[in-house]
Amino acid sequence: MATELTVPRTDDRLDVAPIQRRTMRLLFSTQIIGGVGVTIGISVGALLAARIAGTAVAGVAQSAGVVGAALLAVPVTRIMARHGRRPGLVLAYAVGAVGGVLVVLAAATRSVPLLFLGMLLFGGGTAANLQARYTAVDLAEPARRGRQLSLIVWATTIGAVAAPNFAALADRVTTGWGLPPLAGPFAFSAAAFVLAAVVLLGLLRPDPLLTARRLAASPPAAAAPVGVRAPRGAGMRVAWSVVRGQPAAGLGIAAVAVGHLVMVAVMAMTPVRLGESHADADVLRLVGIVLSLHIAGMYAFSPVVGWLTDRLGRRAVILGGVGLLLAACAVAGTAGHHTPRLSVGLVLLGLGWSGTMVAGSTLLSESVSADVRPSVQGFSDMIMGLAGASAAVLSGFVMQVAGYPVLTLLAAVATVPLVALALRPVPTGAPGEED
Repeated sequence: MATELTVPRTDDRLDVAPIQRRTMRLLFSTQIIGGVGVTIGISVGALLAARIAGTAVAGVAQSAGVVGAALLAVPVTRIMARHGRRPGLVLAYAVGAVGGVLVVLAAATRSVPLLFLGMLLFGGGTAANLQARYTAVDLAEPARRGRQLSLIVWATTIGAVAAPNFAALADRVTTGWGLPPLAGPFAFSAAAFVLAAVVLLGLLRPDPLLTARRLAASPPAAAAPVGVRAPRGAGMRVAWSVVRGQPAAGLGIAAVAVGHLVMVAVMAMTPVRLGESHADADVLRLVGIVLSLHIAGMYAFSPVVGWLTDRLGRRAVILGGVGLLLAACAVAGTAGHHTPRLSVGLVLLGLGWSGTMVAGSTLLSESVSADVRPSVQGFSDMIMGLAGASAAVLSGFVMQVAGYPVLTLLAAVATVPLVALALRPVPTGAPGEED
C-alpha cells in the first residue's frame, strides 16, 4: 500500500505546484485564526496576571508564554522530524488550547501556580504560528521561497490587528456565562487554537515535509534541497552539529535570534520611556499608537521583504535588516522625549526585525536537507525565544541603571557578531547567493 513515505514515480513532481498552492491557502487561513488566538489572550494577559499574582510578577507571568513557545519548539519539531508537519502543528495548537483553559481555571480559582503553568503552555499557539512559516517553504520553488515564507508571516498581521478589538466582546460574553473578568479572551483563544488544529488535521494532506522527502529521494537528484543531511528524526544535539558544520544555517539562526533580541530589548522599554515624559492619562493612548506603528513595521511589509529576499539574496537582506536595526537604535536612542521621532525609531525597528526574520528563516530552511530541517528550525525558534525572553529581562535592568539611550546603544552593539557572520563568504544553494 502506498504511503506518504513511498518513493514516487518521477512524474509525481508535476503535482508539487497544486500541493503547494493548497498548502499556502490553508496555512494563510490558519495563521489568521492562530494569530487571533495568540493576540486576544496576550492583550489581557498582563492585566489578568496583575489581578491574580500582583503587579510585581505580572511581567514574569506574561513572559512565561514566550519561554513556553521556545521550549515547546523542541518536542514539536521532534514530532515533525519523525511524522511530518501536520501532527507537530496540531500538537502545538492543542497544547496552546490546554494552556488557555488552565488560565481560565486559574482566574476562577485565583491560583498563581496554575496561572504560570497555563501561560507556559499557552505558548504552544505561538510555537505553531512560528513553525507554520517553515511549512510554507518545504515545497516552494527556490526562486519564491522568501516570498512564500513572508506571506505566512504577513497573515499573522491580520489576526494580530483584529484580535484586541474582540477582547472586550469576549470578556462581556463570557462574564454572562459566569466566568471571571478577563478570563473570557483566553477561553476564546483556546477555541481558536482548537479550530486551527482541527482544520490542519483534516486538510493538511499530503504533508508538505513528507512530500519534500519523497522528492528528495527520487530522481533527478538535482531537484532535492541543497544542504547537509542527518538522520531523520534527529533532535537538538544533531541539529547543533549540523548548524556547526553548515555556515549558511548558522547565519540564518544568528539573523533570526539577534534581530529578535534587539527588537525585544528596545520595544519592551519604550512604554516605560513614554511614561517618563507623559501624564498617566496620555501614556496608554501614546503607547497604543507607537506600538501599533511598530507592529505595522514588523509585519505589514513582510511580502516586500520576501520579494527582496528572492531578488537580492538572503545575505543582502539580512545586512539591510541589520542596517535598519542600527538606524532604529540611533533614532530612538537620540529622540529624547520627542514622541514622533521615537515612533519613527520603532517603525524602523519593526522593519529591521522583518528583514532578519524573513531572510534568516529562508536561508536556514534551504541550507539543510528535509530529513533534519524540522529539528534545525526548532532549534532556531528555541534560540530566538530564549534570546527574546533574556532581552526582556535584561532591558529592564539596563533601563533602571543606565537609561534608555544606553539600552539602545547596547542593542546596537549586539548586532556586531551578526554583521561579521553576514560579511563572511558563505557557500549556499540559494538563488542570488555567491559562494
